[in-house]
Amino acid sequence: MPAGATHQIVHERLEALYQRHRKRHGDKIATYYSPGAGYYKLDEPGPEHDRFAISLATTDGDIYHAGDHDHSFALQSISKVFIYGMALETHGRAGVLERVGVEPTGDAFNSISIALDERHKRPHNPMVNAGALVTTDLIEHGGAGAGLERIVGVMRRYAGNVDLKVNEDDYASMLASSDRNRAMSYLMRSFGMISQNVEENLALYLRHCAIHVTSGDLAVMAATLANGGVNPVTGERVLESRYVRDVLSVMHTCGMYDFAGQWAYRIGIPAKSGVSGGILAVVPGKLGIAVFSPGLDEYGNSVRGIKVCEEMSERLGLHVFATDEENALLEPAGHS
Repeated sequence: MPAGATHQIVHERLEALYQRHRKRHGDKIATYYSPGAGYYKLDEPGPEHDRFAISLATTDGDIYHAGDHDHSFALQSISKVFIYGMALETHGRAGVLERVGVEPTGDAFNSISIALDERHKRPHNPMVNAGALVTTDLIEHGGAGAGLERIVGVMRRYAGNVDLKVNEDDYASMLASSDRNRAMSYLMRSFGMISQNVEENLALYLRHCAIHVTSGDLAVMAATLANGGVNPVTGERVLESRYVRDVLSVMHTCGMYDFAGQWAYRIGIPAKSGVSGGILAVVPGKLGIAVFSPGLDEYGNSVRGIKVCEEMSERLGLHVFATDEENALLEPAGHS
């Protein structure tokens, strides 16, 4: 089949997927998150509540979109994935494991109880706030400004977009409501788990959470991980291949907050979510998936995002333990 015809079919299928999920699953939405305004309850949805986008990026560099794919939003907790990769490249696997574990917690992402693995005196994993505060601390830098410049530069290379930057309004909003993160930071510093100035480290952490991306950017970032650390659009290596495995492994077991077990059971691919409504999912060797929809479930994950990824996993046989029979694409009507 000619490449143009294949691309058209993918576009049609993606648009059909988008239309199927465009109707909100309102009965399962707990909150909405709106930049600069915090959380809205279901009966008072925020101004962002109708936003919805799906983007795909293949390891061949093809990109497909549906919906509000040019709308930007804060990475929030999705930034943890890339900070973990930077920490691994800076200190190596053994060095990072001394400071941050790889075990799921079963607790909420911002729970103070997860700040300390009492046996090993470290946060349980880098995909929750406590762990990400430590991996932020692990990144060597000459002051907060230099650290932020380096982080933004890495994010731009993952996305292939030199225009990515921190949204200062989002940063200010996060900083104003970050007492829990600050408490965790001081608690961890008392155990020697954070070495530098707490306020400086907290500011750097919140700023990388406030970097804005589109669903298209996020899909390319996911595809870079799917492609062994090489951006499939620019051809630039962003992360050493030996550390891609580590990042994807922790995403698979810990990336979806305390929904991670259900995600691994039902959907079965490495993923990371953020409370702004984004989900980044990686199909190793094949593609990156990004969904943006700010209606959140009780775990802080995008309701539409989970539904979209679940349907894609089922229809395309993407689950890591899918059988050969499940790996066949279900053809929509009208296509052979």
